[in-house]
Amino acid sequence: MHVLTEADVHRLLVPEQVIAAIEAAFRDRYPHTLIPPRTQMKLADGIFLIMPCYDRDARGLGMKLVKFNQSPSMAEDRIQATYILLDAASGCSKLVIPANYLTDLRTAATSAVATRLLARPDAKVLGIFGTGRQARGHVRVLPRVRKFERALVCGLDMARARDFAHEMSAELGIKIEAVYARTCAAESDVLCACTTSRTPLFDGHMLRPGTHINAVGSFQPHTRELDDVTVQRARIAVDTFDGALAEAGDLILPLKAGLIPRTHLLADLHQLVSKKVQVRTSPADITLFKSVGCALEDLVAAELLAALTP
Repeated sequence: MHVLTEADVHRLLVPEQVIAAIEAAFRDRYPHTLIPPRTQMKLADGIFLIMPCYDRDARGLGMKLVKFNQSPSMAEDRIQATYILLDAASGCSKLVIPANYLTDLRTAATSAVATRLLARPDAKVLGIFGTGRQARGHVRVLPRVRKFERALVCGLDMARARDFAHEMSAELGIKIEAVYARTCAAESDVLCACTTSRTPLFDGHMLRPGTHINAVGSFQPHTRELDDVTVQRARIAVDTFDGALAEAGDLILPLKAGLIPRTHLLADLHQLVSKKVQVRTSPADITLFKSVGCALEDLVAAELLAALTP
């Protein structure tokens, strides 16, 4: 059994390879992969998640354990994750991975897959809600699938948003500006919601035609980053139907209220990447990819690490 460090994961995982592997996995492996509903255990100070996955054909087997801290002393410590890659025949552990960066990267890479398939080819402005790890992951990874000329970032604290914009602009070499929610929603061609907000981040009326949205932050039925207007205006794809209908408050709440029918959810990621369903039908469509996280993404990233580990 090998045990990696976070530094190993940063060094070994290449974003372009993760993007390609996740797209291939949802296209080719998803139909024969067992992905049980993830267990959510409420703790005194947060939520504990258990996410197993088994690919019956490739005999890939693994499990991610995640602690979501409700009120961490530092925002960067809100999510702590560990991945265990197993030998399917023996059940023995092959690789133990500290999975914070793995989770950040696989989530952003999955959004990148959806963005490549759904965003307009001429998208120039990337908008980010949030200033935490997922926001960093998305602002680093999404420019690999679209040529953004600038980025906008909106956070709860404007000073922190300005620091985030300055730091990431220096790292990536693109203009990044801290803005308020109205501007971020109204001026972005690709908009990423990467927060722990329990209530909508912006007014869906502000979205201009052609916008693509990746919503990755909320994962409980009673929490949401998007308002009813946004969901009603959008043509929607999800990572998995089971996960979205069990956990995505962004969709569950308007579904329960009768504001959208079940058929408003047009495709899952397998259908999207295999081109079985066309979600964007015109340049003016507003498209939405709602992700709550799928264990296949973690298995794929862990297998990449295993292949690179002596």
